[in-house]
Amino acid sequence: GGGDIAVNAVALCSSADTGTRMTVRCDDNNPALWRSRLPTLSRDMHKYDRGHALIMGGYPRTGAARLAARAAARIGAGLVTVAVPEIAFPIYASALTSIMVHPVADESGLASLLRDGKFSALLIGPGAGIDETTRANVRTMLATGLPTVLDADALTSFSDDPAALFDGLSERCVLTPHESEFSRVFDVEGSRVERASLAAQLSGAVVILKGAETVIAAPDGNVIVNKNAPPTLATAGSGDVLAGIVVGLLAQGMEIFFAAAAAVWIHGASAEAFGPGLIADDLPDLLPAVLRRLA
Repeated sequence: GGGDIAVNAVALCSSADTGTRMTVRCDDNNPALWRSRLPTLSRDMHKYDRGHALIMGGYPRTGAARLAARAAARIGAGLVTVAVPEIAFPIYASALTSIMVHPVADESGLASLLRDGKFSALLIGPGAGIDETTRANVRTMLATGLPTVLDADALTSFSDDPAALFDGLSERCVLTPHESEFSRVFDVEGSRVERASLAAQLSGAVVILKGAETVIAAPDGNVIVNKNAPPTLATAGSGDVLAGIVVGLLAQGMEIFFAAAAAVWIHGASAEAFGPGLIADDLPDLLPAVLRRLA
């Protein structure tokens, strides 16, 4: 958690459903909060020392997981694997070079890969599809106990039964909804800070509520509000890149809450450096320059 964050403001949130109240400790996102916690390199490191991220790829929407995979690699994960439906293997394999692609027939194939792969962090959601297959794959990933990022379709697939999702979550999980995805899973009211905080409390996971001012909320009441995102990030696929940055940092062992905050800030700084004309494909290759500045 973020118990040692400097507190600039304290607010009380109330739930319209339960009447419960919680203290929210807020701070503005900036590198001073998490720079010292970023993964570092040493001369004797092996690629496995830098972590192995597994991303579940979808079909027929294959671009989202590929964007996330490239972002995870660019942010520093030593290995990145995309697990894909067998029918999609040629598409992914022909488009990715340093990213490994592993075909899986069903959730049992994913479970087998997870047992054998020595992964350190997981991501599911980008382009996954909204169906029972995605729900089953989410449950399989959560059962590992590994740090897991749930984005997009991985959340919406549980819109008819959010409790079934919450039962498998923990503080080692990160949820990355935009407003529409958030409202499909969480029935809470209030400001963005209040709603994100209540969602983190209800789910037991870190919540990144994406927007012009993104709110990063931990179950313990700590909140960081990010304000560096330029409007150029309002482009298809940018959220997939953010999810990839988060899982790439988690794969390297960064603490969950601070990895989420760092990912959001780095995502915004990368877009800001590029300027007008940005598309999501540009973002992964912008990450190294931001990392150099932070170092």
